[in-house]
Amino acid sequence: MSDIHELMIAVDLRDEISETEFAELSWHLGIGPRPELLSIVAEFPVVVVDDSGIPAIEDDPYPLLAGQGAASRVGGELYSTLVGLADLPQQGWFLTSRQEIHPDEFEKVGELLCWLAARAHETHHLGNGAIEVGFLRFHEAQAPDALQVKAGQVSWPA
Repeated sequence: MSDIHELMIAVDLRDEISETEFAELSWHLGIGPRPELLSIVAEFPVVVVDDSGIPAIEDDPYPLLAGQGAASRVGGELYSTLVGLADLPQQGWFLTSRQEIHPDEFEKVGELLCWLAARAHETHHLGNGAIEVGFLRFHEAQAPDALQVKAGQVSWPA
């Protein structure tokens, strides 16, 4: 049995993203090269075992929302886009991403979602202090659960 989930992100971002943040966000979406310095999600620790059998922790960054093409478990297509909102009443960016995600990735993706939520346009702010960022659906479920960020934490469905 697989623990794969469909992650759908759709968020309007205010026009308050620096060039370095934009470069890192583009890399995470699979639409730009990896920048030298990472600040949105700064650490990607993994345990590796050296030739002597001694475990060590190394940093192994990878883009979090860069899946493209046919989805293996949730059907449909995986993609990420980032479009400027210059012609609309609000200025900024519109980010859309549909990915397959395993619960082991929730923590790292959650860091990125919290960063996005902090820059989300007011239309995503809910009355209870939460910020709506998208949806999560277990691959066998019929309906998705809302994904919200509140007080710097993602409300990952159980």
